[in-house]
Amino acid sequence: MMKYALILTNIICLVLGQTSWKVGLGKIHLHGNFLEKLFQIAFSPLILLGFVLYIIATVIWMYLLSKLPLSFLYPLQSVAYVLALFVAYFLFKEQIPITRWIGTGVILLGVFLVVK
Repeated sequence: MMKYALILTNIICLVLGQTSWKVGLGKIHLHGNFLEKLFQIAFSPLILLGFVLYIIATVIWMYLLSKLPLSFLYPLQSVAYVLALFVAYFLFKEQIPITRWIGTGVILLGVFLVVK
C-alpha cells in the first residue's frame, strides 16, 4: 500500500509543479531585455515552488525505481496526464474536447490493467 501512496505523491508533486509554473508564468509580465525576463522567471515564488515540487517528485521517483520494476512504475505515472486534464478544466477553465476525455479514459483503463 505504501508504494501506491508514494506513486500518488510523486504524481501529485509533478502535476502541482506544472500547475505552479503555469500560474507563475501567467503572473509575470515579461518586459525588458532577456536578462530581466530571466530574472523575473528565476525569482518568481511560484516558479521556485514548481522546482521544489519537481525535486521532491524526483527523490520519490528514484526511491521507487530502486524498489519496483520500471515496467510497473512508468505506466502508472501516466495518471499525471489525467490529473493535469482535470486541473486544466477546473482551475484554468480550458475547454476539453470529447476526444481528450476518451483518451483519458483509455489511459485509466491502461493503468487499471497494469495494476492488476
